[in-house]
Amino acid sequence: MTVSTFSAAVHITPTVIKTLYTHGKRKSRKLKDKDGQQEATDDIFFDEAFHIVKSFILLGTKNTVESLQAFTNTHVPAPPWTAVAPVRVPLHSCNQAADLLTQWFGPEDLKRVVGGEKWWQVRGLDGIDAEWIAEKSYLRPESVHIDAGREYSEEEKLVISMEHLETTMLYIHGGGYFWGSINTHRYQIIKYARKIGGRAFSVNYRKAPQYPWPCPLHDVLAAYLYLIQPPPGAVHKPIPASKIVLAGDSAGGALCLTMLTVLRDLGQPLPAGAVLISPWVDLTHSFPSIHTNTATDIIPPHGFINKPSVLWPVDPIKEGGRVSRARSDPQPKLCHTHTPCADRNVATDTAQVPPNDTEKLGDCMPAGSKQETSSSPASGVPVKSQERAPVLDRGKDYIAGRRHERDQDKNRNRTYTMLMDDLAGNTGHRPGLDSIPNLDDIEYWQPNPPKVLMKNPGDVPLEVRSQIQHYATTEQLSHPLVSPVLQASLGNLCPLYILAGDGEVLRDEIIYLAHKAANPAEYPVREGVLRDGSRQKENARKFSAPTKVHLQVYDGMCHVLTVFSFTSSADYAYHSIAEFAKHVTQCSAEHLDRNPFPDSRRPLTEPKPKTCSVDKALMRKDSAKEKFKSSPQLLPIALGHSPESAEESRILVHVENEGQTTQEVEPGEVKRQTPGPDAPLHAMSDCSGDTLMIRERVDIHGRVRSMEPKEAIPALQLRPSEIGIIKEETLFKWLEGQEEWDRRFKYRATKVMKKRKAFEAMSNSIIKNARQRGLLLAGESNDLVERLTVGGSSSAHGLIQEDRRWGPLDLGDERPPPTAIAARRDTREALALLKKSIYHTAPATHKTIPRVKTVIPAAFNPNDAPFRPPRQSVSEQQVHSGMRYIHGLRMWQSIVSYVARKAAVKVVEDTRRVGNGLMEVGDKAASTVKDTVGSGEECRVDDRVE
Repeated sequence: MTVSTFSAAVHITPTVIKTLYTHGKRKSRKLKDKDGQQEATDDIFFDEAFHIVKSFILLGTKNTVESLQAFTNTHVPAPPWTAVAPVRVPLHSCNQAADLLTQWFGPEDLKRVVGGEKWWQVRGLDGIDAEWIAEKSYLRPESVHIDAGREYSEEEKLVISMEHLETTMLYIHGGGYFWGSINTHRYQIIKYARKIGGRAFSVNYRKAPQYPWPCPLHDVLAAYLYLIQPPPGAVHKPIPASKIVLAGDSAGGALCLTMLTVLRDLGQPLPAGAVLISPWVDLTHSFPSIHTNTATDIIPPHGFINKPSVLWPVDPIKEGGRVSRARSDPQPKLCHTHTPCADRNVATDTAQVPPNDTEKLGDCMPAGSKQETSSSPASGVPVKSQERAPVLDRGKDYIAGRRHERDQDKNRNRTYTMLMDDLAGNTGHRPGLDSIPNLDDIEYWQPNPPKVLMKNPGDVPLEVRSQIQHYATTEQLSHPLVSPVLQASLGNLCPLYILAGDGEVLRDEIIYLAHKAANPAEYPVREGVLRDGSRQKENARKFSAPTKVHLQVYDGMCHVLTVFSFTSSADYAYHSIAEFAKHVTQCSAEHLDRNPFPDSRRPLTEPKPKTCSVDKALMRKDSAKEKFKSSPQLLPIALGHSPESAEESRILVHVENEGQTTQEVEPGEVKRQTPGPDAPLHAMSDCSGDTLMIRERVDIHGRVRSMEPKEAIPALQLRPSEIGIIKEETLFKWLEGQEEWDRRFKYRATKVMKKRKAFEAMSNSIIKNARQRGLLLAGESNDLVERLTVGGSSSAHGLIQEDRRWGPLDLGDERPPPTAIAARRDTREALALLKKSIYHTAPATHKTIPRVKTVIPAAFNPNDAPFRPPRQSVSEQQVHSGMRYIHGLRMWQSIVSYVARKAAVKVVEDTRRVGNGLMEVGDKAASTVKDTVGSGEECRVDDRVE
């Protein structure tokens, strides 16, 4: 069953019932034990929503990548109070972005790291789907001036009516780089646009695995250039970079950060600021929270694995196993995409090893796993160990580590022990226990993927033979543009507002990232990254100025806390993000240099930006204080009588937090303090008096306090050599899930391999027929059987596009990743891309567009329609479904909105009920006094009561 509204409902319903039962049971236990500790899951709405989202993501792993992409990229109409204008970022802007990326990589890295400069520029659509979003009440239709020489569409008129809104948010959605769309995040973006009092621009970038790295980076960079340098024909005026705020969650947050480093390196204008919500910045998963926070996050325990399809995984059936002992020493150089680990020929590798030393390890892994190993590399040099410590201490550490593992997890330890013992048995000893390798050889101390850093450095390193992440090949995971935490320097960037949940698996890498940006000298990158990238060496020296960073970690929250918009934590986050966006785009450069954030070091001589809601809330609070001076306990009740009290109370929380922050941070200096439970801010000045980093924790009610010292945060104690490396524990965590999926879908994997062969035969037939009907490429001879020369628009069904530089038939000299459909011929989506580039929108490298042969199957298959281009990959093109009002995405947004409204109404009703109750108590007390005193003194009693 594919991912659909019906399947999601069937899958989630038991989760809803179970959560309701366990929630009531847990609350009853807390009441019985008189446990007053508040948790985020005490709110039934958050508890249910958390488990619903977690259940849905788990459902996605049990289905194919294509079905999850289609469901989350289905077009959902916007609410009526919002102005949404769909546009398409044209190929002109895409080419500008491609030129910048080509300049950033250079010819050598384009060939060695990326696999070429053409394949990632191939796309199915004539640009990138995007949307302008704003509140209708903010528009000025009267400002639209119609050019007599041009006819404007309704969408273009909407865009023009937004021109007066200066603050612009470029939002990059998340979804693990392979699912999600502007549709899944539209309601969040609408909320941002309303709160910032401006407009938002969201982009539907191409997604992996069909369009892997650097395709998404290419698209978001094109969207930014589209804003600041509009191409010919664009209806919006150029937007100054100082009026743009980047924002993104999860993978989108990482794309924002990566784009900032590219713009910085190439000297391009940086935006005013960036909001990073749970950014995924380390695809090697080298930080501890990836293991410790699994139960408190929505991310599946084994990561993003999927049911096999013709698209993914690359190797549904992996002969020889997905993990083997390292075959070569020294290790593979950085990002060898021209010899991807997933595509290595097992027979060839085995032939390099003496036959008597090759053994299949069918019993050392979970059922269905076969591991191939060798005792030595082809060169005959033994594989070295990874230990620096004295030899005599290794055995003790190894034994102690094994005992601890047995106590912690018997099942995983059994798998680990059997594999390690078998690997050691092939050689008769454990390499590394007899001698110490050269300590300066970072090939062994910092193994680049696909090699694995072992717990016991005396063990032979393992090597991953399958692609782990959808976004990039395993060899590419340690590249700084894939895992930006490995950037040599994150200095000299615009102000960053970084948010994380304390319960999410990415918490540690986010905290480390924030400190690395604010303190470039204190958190250097590991030596291996500097060795493999000449640009990184230059950046480490060139960009040493600390970046202004505001870090907030939210108690009890999971990955991308803004999804749960009805919680107090998320509400405070939305408000803070909006204040940050308005601050960096509306204040002067001189002011921002002294005060990069709205709640830090604001001089008394310069008033803070005016906000009607803030002024109104403060006036209401002052009036209520004066009125209830004698009864301060009634103040919250008084504030709750207004329908606007919920919004005002949230504003007051923010203002109080800001006021406490201002007391802690004085103009011109940064106070160091010992963190306490009531301290709202912990500021650091690590390099100079002008450097400021705000470090906060936020409780479940939206109140901030100081973050603990750096010395008390485990993530900040990691050595640079431990970061950006696949570790043994992480490997086995992924491998357990992948092996289970291999067993569960063994029969389907066999069918997938057969389908791939069938699609490959079809693609060969398409190319052959196109050649016979006149397909001619640049540089080829003119002696074909039949040819239709196309000049301009003489063809009724196709056109050669000069701005479209490359097509699937131009990649003969390149080696793209194995998942890229630009070079594949064994998937349905690859065939659709091939047909479109041959018959409908040919690149400039095509000299002709062949005639289309009308076929009868076109009546049954829309992709065979002769005069209409076939639908492109769901990772790029939106799906328009007839289920407009009952689609799961729309239902989820409706439920969230309903819960939020009900929660707000309930708060108001409760406060009114308490107020009325107190008034009744007062009336009864007065009546009792009158009855007690008697009728003779009744008049005087009434006077006193009144």
